[in-house]
Amino acid sequence: MLKVTDLRCKYDDHTVVDGISFSIEQGDICCLLGPSGCGKTTALRALAGFQEISGGEISMQQKVVSKPGMTMPPEQRDIGMVFQDYALFPHLSVAANVQFGLKQKELSQQKQIVDGLLALVNLGDFRDRYPHEISGGQQQRVALIRAMATGPKLLLLDEPFSNLDAELKKRLSLEVRDILKQYGISAILVTHDQDEAFAFGDKIGVLDQGILQQWDTPFNLYHQPANRFVANFVGQGCVLPGMSIDRYNIATELGTLTSDTPNEWPADTPLEILLRPDDIVLSKDNGIDAIVEKRVFSGSATLYCFRLPTGSCVESLLPSHHNYQVGETVHIKANVEHLIAFSKISHNTKNSPQSEPLS
Repeated sequence: MLKVTDLRCKYDDHTVVDGISFSIEQGDICCLLGPSGCGKTTALRALAGFQEISGGEISMQQKVVSKPGMTMPPEQRDIGMVFQDYALFPHLSVAANVQFGLKQKELSQQKQIVDGLLALVNLGDFRDRYPHEISGGQQQRVALIRAMATGPKLLLLDEPFSNLDAELKKRLSLEVRDILKQYGISAILVTHDQDEAFAFGDKIGVLDQGILQQWDTPFNLYHQPANRFVANFVGQGCVLPGMSIDRYNIATELGTLTSDTPNEWPADTPLEILLRPDDIVLSKDNGIDAIVEKRVFSGSATLYCFRLPTGSCVESLLPSHHNYQVGETVHIKANVEHLIAFSKISHNTKNSPQSEPLS
């Protein structure tokens, strides 16, 4: 459906997107995830045809749509776009907004498409209202079905849920995903919210400083991050020092941790071990004493920060029926299925982010 090869974008002499490559198949729902200023929105604009590219190539269904010196106009790309502010026409009703891109079809076809899409998102009773007369969540739905009305092969979404409250954002992102899957529409969502990306995307590309750090499934990004930046940006966790024993075992202050896959380091190599909150569990035996330093209650679970005898800290997400207080001593151990380790010596470059404790 879409192939991006060594894509580069510049503003004057400043490189914003620096050689990213990925591809998606028909029906795939993907995300570009990264902090503000990482180049994800510029990349999306280049895919839409709003941004000229300075290097590389973009092709759709094996047809080149962008390369240096050539940009196919957006209206010829068979792409739909949902903007962050929705960009609804304030002087048009809900129905007229959805109908806007259908002028080349017969009126009976236009009505059939509009009625079907309004019913799909439960807005049939709001067809004659104007954008300012409906809620933010309803405006988001109108923007979505307006982009879908022309039957695009690819839908681009530029942080469309960012203006909504947390609960509505979560519910609508799942609704939109279900609708896209139902219609078999490929989509790329740009977001800085990892929870949103995890819930929405089949594949996620993590960007930093214009470079695609990893393109993978949500599961692999969390359990097998390609480098320290991805490990820091995706999910919570803490870093402990370690020392490689052999290709499968690493010594730490929580005991010897065993990997399910071989590592690349020779024996006695200093390492940094990333431990996720779900890696630290309570232990009746074979564990160590740790002191509760902080706790954050979130209803069904509580996130604890445990101080180890060495002074290091680890985080643990425990069911909320455990009610340990700050200062209390708890017996814990590491139960790690996916061992994530990095060389202790790292370099502060775009491709190898500098080692820092996770927060």
